[in-house]
Amino acid sequence: MKLKDKVVIVTASTRGIGLAVTNACVKEGAVVYMAARNLERAEKEACRLNAEGCRVRCVYHDASVPASYLSMVQAVAEEAGRIDVLVNNFGTSNPGRDLDLAHTDVDVFIDTVTLNLRSVFLASKAVLGHMKNGGSIINISSVGGSVPDISQIAYGTSKAAINYLTKLIAVHEAKHKIRCNAVLPGMTATDAVKENLSDDFRALFLKHIPLARMGLPEEIAAAVVYFASDDSAYTTGQILTVSGGFGLATPVYGDLKDRQMKR
Repeated sequence: MKLKDKVVIVTASTRGIGLAVTNACVKEGAVVYMAARNLERAEKEACRLNAEGCRVRCVYHDASVPASYLSMVQAVAEEAGRIDVLVNNFGTSNPGRDLDLAHTDVDVFIDTVTLNLRSVFLASKAVLGHMKNGGSIINISSVGGSVPDISQIAYGTSKAAINYLTKLIAVHEAKHKIRCNAVLPGMTATDAVKENLSDDFRALFLKHIPLARMGLPEEIAAAVVYFASDDSAYTTGQILTVSGGFGLATPVYGDLKDRQMKR
């Protein structure tokens, strides 16, 4: 029980990586607050987990409303008395309109960068006074923030900024025993990936992953549990890529691999 009795907030927690993080944390003994705009969906998942003996609560959070970050944190702090872990999982993208420099609308760029970066900044700022005995802030970033893509200029820029912000928070808050680390998923088998990426694109992307498969949400959640637990008590400011090796090899890795397999 690596997270026994720790109070954990997970944003955007009702599906995908956020739900996997919730599942993993409660099974390690944490009390998890599922922060979500769709409280009906959150309550459904909470009931399922509580029926299994876990401890899950729900708290309203609308990432598009700045005041919602403070109200979310205050609601949890008032009920639980403290906050030990914050998982900033929320993130948004607009693949159909977030393209390259020449073809991305200014408003799409500004809105995406603002919302993604603000989600980490505001939530992290709000929890500081409630991490009474220190704590752990974990930002779910993306491999897209460290490996430039041919599109999604806004999304990649926002995630790169989050990676840098992670290090700044780690340095600034170490005096309060608050750690901050980031997990960078690669292509992960979530509903969002299935809904937004074509089969052809996924196949092309997989050619460049040495482990030759998409990641599972549970594998991203395992990295989060590590950063949330005392196993990482001396680890802060780290940017952990969980991508099956994507970005490690030569840019022509996929083509060379195909040639080798044909021999």
